[in-house]
Amino acid sequence: MPLRQVLHSPDEPIERVYFPETGWVSMLAVLEDGDCAEVGLTGREGMVGLPVVLGADREDVEAIVQCAGTALSAEANAFRAELAANPPLMSLLLRYALVHLGQIARTAACNGHHVTEQRLARWLLMSHDRAESDEFPMTHEFLSLMLGVRRAGVSVAASVLQKAGLISYERGRIAITDRPGLEAASCECYGIARRASDRLFHPHLSKRDRYRD
Repeated sequence: MPLRQVLHSPDEPIERVYFPETGWVSMLAVLEDGDCAEVGLTGREGMVGLPVVLGADREDVEAIVQCAGTALSAEANAFRAELAANPPLMSLLLRYALVHLGQIARTAACNGHHVTEQRLARWLLMSHDRAESDEFPMTHEFLSLMLGVRRAGVSVAASVLQKAGLISYERGRIAITDRPGLEAASCECYGIARRASDRLFHPHLSKRDRYRD
């Protein structure tokens, strides 16, 4: 999955589904004037092409590779046949759909009620969860696109987090330098979404481990 590759476009038939192994994919809501904002994020915990699981063949968001990586892929019709023949797989993916829809709902609430620094911290935590290391490529321009705020606002928010020693930023790369501090700087939305995922996919964890956020 090369950087910026579009895996499927708004209102066009989904021809393939993808299961990221490394890297991650953003779901972007694109507006008529060309602006867009991220409404969902998928990495190795999930799949791209959920409408196929839910009985549809398209959706109104764009799926674009935000961090380059690799993925397993299947042709959509072949995957539909496999779902029909494999109820445990269908059950697993329906649980993931519930988690993903919760993430989208939480993103909407977060964008409407929390300040840019909190939203940026939440987004960086989500990206860090899916990254292979503490450092990954990212520009202020792309962050402004993801968060739906002006680039100047992202620069100010990133500066606040950097001065607090939570991240470092240089030449289009961001490094997480204080994960616990970044969690404290984020709003409650990150922890709520993370715990919901743990409840559905890691029920064997102790309550203490599941709610460590």
